[in-house]
Amino acid sequence: MAAPKRAKARAQPISISRAADPGVGLLNLTVFDGTRNPIQAGTQILLTVRDGFQNQLYREYVSGPKIPLHLPVHNNLGDNYAIILFRPGSEQAGFQPVQISSDVPQTLDLMLLPKDASFHFAQAKWTDILAKRPKLADIFSAGASGKPADAYGSLMEDHPDHLACLLNLTTAMDQILLAQATPLDYFKSLDLDSLAPDRFFGYADAKLVNQVRRAAQEGVFETEPAADLVLHGDATSSFKQVQFGEANVQLTFHENKRKTIAGVDCVYAEPDIDYYKDLGAHAILEVLPNALASGKTDPRMVYLLRWIAGRHAGIPEFDPLYTIE
Repeated sequence: MAAPKRAKARAQPISISRAADPGVGLLNLTVFDGTRNPIQAGTQILLTVRDGFQNQLYREYVSGPKIPLHLPVHNNLGDNYAIILFRPGSEQAGFQPVQISSDVPQTLDLMLLPKDASFHFAQAKWTDILAKRPKLADIFSAGASGKPADAYGSLMEDHPDHLACLLNLTTAMDQILLAQATPLDYFKSLDLDSLAPDRFFGYADAKLVNQVRRAAQEGVFETEPAADLVLHGDATSSFKQVQFGEANVQLTFHENKRKTIAGVDCVYAEPDIDYYKDLGAHAILEVLPNALASGKTDPRMVYLLRWIAGRHAGIPEFDPLYTIE
């Protein structure tokens, strides 16, 4: 197969159609970088478009950040498109399904992260946490053995991936609306010694367990099978958010490990985020091959996937305060 050609800047939408055009739908694609801003105008991006039957309809270099696409509409499963982006020096990104219709223009925002990109915490210093994330400041302070500002500064300096994970998870948890409050509202203290790149541990009001069980009954979470609990040591129950195709929060409880904090009965809790709700359904995107092979959730990939998922769902922007550059 010949190498894809690099395109000149396009003033008109890219038209992708067949000889017998069954109809056309418009997809307005915008490409962002790790600062959550549109990429520089004129940046060349390899765009691949596949229909719902995995027929490759398009694979060429195009100019970003805004890429309008005219796509065939068949009024069947073929209209569930996969949109995949690649740029040399960056990780691949994509989304599926993007449902196209001739009635309503669709929008899709994707993010390209530089390979080996680093975390930038200029807007996530301890003073920012106090001002912008008071819930996190409270539970972090409760878990610090010394001055919270010093513990936070050491975490940023020595384990930036742990801090990124903590900011990812607490930001995502604060966007989940339970019957009463959010999961983050129930946390009382962090176990700072157990922070990891893919999860954190802490003590939460025991009432959170029933709140999440209720959310599972209402279809906001799904109950993880008992066989999966062995992956979490002495866990007694676990629930995974199902709102998005990617980067859903999982809340695992160790209800036999309890502590009373300020008169509140608390259980040991373990939040984490998986890349995909259904890995098999998203494998066609060929996204994150290195990260997936490593077996460890990378907070940079969670940042990318959760931001894309949130934009597609139309919820408030996922803003964990830091950026990736």
